[in-house]
Amino acid sequence: MKAIILAAGRGSRMKSLTDERPKCMVELRGKPLLEWQLAALHDAGISDIAIVTGYKRELLADQGLIEFHNPRWAQTNMVSSLACAESWLQDEPCIISYSDIFYSAAAVQSLMACTASLAVTYDPNWLALWTDRFGDPLLDAETFCLTPAGTLAEIGNKPTSVHDIQGQYMGLLRFTPEGWAEVVRLRSTMPPEQCDKVHMTHTLQQVIDAGRIPIHALAYAGEWGEVDSSEDLLLYQ
Repeated sequence: MKAIILAAGRGSRMKSLTDERPKCMVELRGKPLLEWQLAALHDAGISDIAIVTGYKRELLADQGLIEFHNPRWAQTNMVSSLACAESWLQDEPCIISYSDIFYSAAAVQSLMACTASLAVTYDPNWLALWTDRFGDPLLDAETFCLTPAGTLAEIGNKPTSVHDIQGQYMGLLRFTPEGWAEVVRLRSTMPPEQCDKVHMTHTLQQVIDAGRIPIHALAYAGEWGEVDSSEDLLLYQ
C-alpha cells in the first residue's frame, strides 16, 4: 500500500511560523510535523510515500519522497491537491494524510486493515482536546455523525451542539481506486471554479449524499493532534 501526504498549502493561520517554510516543516517536540507522519507510516509498514507540494516546494526536495506538485496551490483546495496524485489513486489503495497532523502507526494500520472503498479515522474522545484547544469546542468543531452500521452519515457541517458530534475527523483516510473514482465522478459534475474551492469534508459529504459508496469510520483512541496555530504547538509540547 502507498501513502500520500498533502502538503501544498501555506498554513496561513500559523502566521510568521510559515513565512519561510511549509507548514509541515514547523517543529513539534523538536522535529518537523512531516517527520511525525513519516515515522507513523514507516512503522505501519508503508515505504512508498509521496508528497503533494505547493508552497515552498524546494524545501521538501530532499525528503526522499515522490513528489506530485500542485502549481495552483494558492487558488485551489485540498481535493485539487490530492487529484495531482491521481496516477497513484487510480492504481491501488492509498493512505492519505494531511501534513499538519501527528498520529501513531496504529491509526494507519487500522486503515490498512479496512476493506472498504473509502474509510476515515476519527477521534471519539474529541471533546476534551477541542475544549483544551478552543475553550468553547463548538468554535471549530464540525459535525460527525454515524449510522448504526458504523458508516458516516454526516460530516463537515456547523454543529448546533456537541450532540451533533460523535467524533472528530482527523485528516487521515484511505481511498481505493473505486473510492477515488466516485470522487472524480462527482467533481466532473461541478464547474472548475467550484472544484477549486471544495474542501475534503464537503467532498466526503457529497459521496455520502450520492449514496453509491459508504464511508467507513474507524475510531482511534491513541495520541494525535492537529496543528493550526502556535497555541496548538504549545498545547502539544
